[in-house]
Amino acid sequence: MTDVPREAFLLPGPVKMHPRVIEAMAVPAMNHRGPEFKEVLAEVRTLTQYAFATHGPVAVLSGSGTAGLEAAVSGLLRKGDRVLNLVNGKFSERFHELCQVFSTSTALTFDWGTAVDPASVAAAMDSQDYRAVTLCWNETSTGLTNPIAEVAKIVKDHDALFLVDGITAVGGIENRMEAWGLDALIVGSQKCLAAPAGLSAVALSKRAYELLHPETSFYVNLKAHIDALAKEDTPFTPAVPLFLAFREALRLLKEEGLEHRIARTRTLAEAARAGVAALGLELFPDRRFASNTVTAIRYPPGIDDSKFRKILRADHRTIVAGGQAQLKGKIFRIGHMGICSIEDLQEGFRAIETTLAAMGHRVKAGAAVEAMAGRA
Repeated sequence: MTDVPREAFLLPGPVKMHPRVIEAMAVPAMNHRGPEFKEVLAEVRTLTQYAFATHGPVAVLSGSGTAGLEAAVSGLLRKGDRVLNLVNGKFSERFHELCQVFSTSTALTFDWGTAVDPASVAAAMDSQDYRAVTLCWNETSTGLTNPIAEVAKIVKDHDALFLVDGITAVGGIENRMEAWGLDALIVGSQKCLAAPAGLSAVALSKRAYELLHPETSFYVNLKAHIDALAKEDTPFTPAVPLFLAFREALRLLKEEGLEHRIARTRTLAEAARAGVAALGLELFPDRRFASNTVTAIRYPPGIDDSKFRKILRADHRTIVAGGQAQLKGKIFRIGHMGICSIEDLQEGFRAIETTLAAMGHRVKAGAAVEAMAGRA
């Protein structure tokens, strides 16, 4: 086995960025109310709609994905609104906690690593009238993708608003926002779109836009952001370098083609799962719902998380994520979204294989990369 020749940056966000994206930020100060930046915003708006696969209202906010979630929740929900939050991981739990600030929220919980069950959602909605339902489409903490189309149909049948955390899904997993009837869909810049962290984008249905109310927020007033972007402007001072990088990342997405990127991400996920099996490891989530953007892997007996990831980083220049909350020390997670390549993934798995072997886990030399080659 050989050491990895270059860094394999395989976090589930932030992800590796293209040199063009990095270079886009290296510009002199720009007048954010001037004609040059208006041109930037006009292009960002069109490309953001392309990324969301929608022709509807969109906003781009200076703030992480959580800011986008708060903008949608504070703009659409009021105290007293009954909201059903579907919870099966760390980030869906956070979505629930956010909704509790602005509404009367109930959590319908499922075991971490198992998917949201549509039948249970239907039963809950039959038993009580809910104004809205929230879903974390791709639960990064467990490497699981929830069955969004089935849940969306149930929500639509009950005439409730459907608010979706798509932070690690949009741009990496097939999205039919308009056909499914999603009312709010949020993405973070540093995930599948492969831009720097610090921006969020929100897409709304026409119905949701007409229901927006501004009185419960100021900086994340979603209507203000949508209306301003439609006029090539922002309601407050934007993070100009991040917008420039975001535009370049969206240009790269358009050049590759949204469908092609989604297909390539799926191929990488299949390769990662093949590599996991070849190393005698197990996925954490139900395999039927394994994510195409993040793979969560159980540690084999005797492998210490902190030591494993420290050796990966120090000796092999390979960066992966550990588990969160109740999964800390039990799993590690690999991101394969954005501009991640099969070469990046293979280098990462070479390092993982070498490190596991050094820590006493029996593996066949070269097994992971060999298994992945048949999937690339």
